[in-house]
Amino acid sequence: METYMEMLTRRAKEASVEAAKLGTADKNRGLLSVADELTAQQDMILEANEKDLEAAKQKGVKQSLIDRLALSEKRIGDMAEGLRQIAALDDPVGEVLYMKTRPNGLRIGQKRVPLGVVGIIYESRPNVTADAFGLCFKTGNAVILRGGSDAIHSNQAIVHAIKAGLRKERLCQDLIVLVEDTSREIVSEMMKMHGRIDVLIPRGGAGLIANVVANSTVPVIETGTGNCHIYVDETADVRMAADIIENAKTQRMGVCNACESLVIHSGIAAEVLPAIVQKLKNHDVEIRGDERAQALSDQIEPAVEADWGTEYLDAVISVKIVDSIDEAIGHINKYNTGHSESIITRDYDNALKFQDEIDAAAVYVNASTRFTDGFEFGFGAEIGISTQKLHARGPMGLEALTTTKYIIFGNGQVRK
Repeated sequence: METYMEMLTRRAKEASVEAAKLGTADKNRGLLSVADELTAQQDMILEANEKDLEAAKQKGVKQSLIDRLALSEKRIGDMAEGLRQIAALDDPVGEVLYMKTRPNGLRIGQKRVPLGVVGIIYESRPNVTADAFGLCFKTGNAVILRGGSDAIHSNQAIVHAIKAGLRKERLCQDLIVLVEDTSREIVSEMMKMHGRIDVLIPRGGAGLIANVVANSTVPVIETGTGNCHIYVDETADVRMAADIIENAKTQRMGVCNACESLVIHSGIAAEVLPAIVQKLKNHDVEIRGDERAQALSDQIEPAVEADWGTEYLDAVISVKIVDSIDEAIGHINKYNTGHSESIITRDYDNALKFQDEIDAAAVYVNASTRFTDGFEFGFGAEIGISTQKLHARGPMGLEALTTTKYIIFGNGQVRK
């Protein structure tokens, strides 16, 4: 007798065959129907979300993580708008990347095709449920989702709305499959579904990602944690630096593209640090710095070695004072997680040097790290932010959810 996970993956595998046959028009009408259904059923979704929020508060979950869990009419509207944007994007499936003719007359090309069944293991953020469906559906994939127990009611409600939208367009409802068993054992089983799940994408904290990478027999696209830095160069505009850092740290503290670490050139530290401290203290952010930073403000607590490499996801930030851009780059590359890094500078050469030498998926000049997001990058949504270097890197949109196959046309050739 098949297990629960075997049953779910079988349904998803069968659905993926049907998904690969769908034309662009079919996929787009499905996406628009689901978007309409999300907004039509928002009261039901918000009621379910309230159950998850109440449970999180009773468990004493910190506010920044409750924010990740919370839905609102606006956030549901954003989810629906993301699906509409995905519908408006070009369909990558079937795109012929090139076609060349060999001396023997064979025409050899390469085109984009679906991955098949995409599995996603994620924590807290119920908007991932809609985003993952939209991107996988547009690329002709079935998706099997295992969210965290803290968001189970929200995820069930969102999947209910998605299936209703698919049903109205007479499309296969198993194109999205939710794993409703929230036990750890089911995650372990899901990671062993090689041959049933074609790729597994973990989205969440460092522990979840490390567990999946270490133990999965299914190929993994690694999404990473975000120890994101902002380097304030010696020539930075002080007001710009303070405003960008305030946004990058406090706009949403529990997300992977929030700034967790500051690096400041000693030549501007005495001028810029008080402005930054004032901005952050307005949001009750605890600031931990090295001795040079502490000497410039009595509101900075001592930092320890662990602070340089920590993704806080909370109202805490670290500050390091350096004497050159080379020292800044060295510090950031040592402690970053390959996610998003930014430089605030008026020096064009330093801007280019920073972008060339920083090892990260997204490198900014004079902008907040909070923009590392599929919606902001014009992808409609994202499946995650990849910090690895194979297949996909940075916010993963439609193309990252396809693979390629070679297509060869002949007229009777045989190999001699």
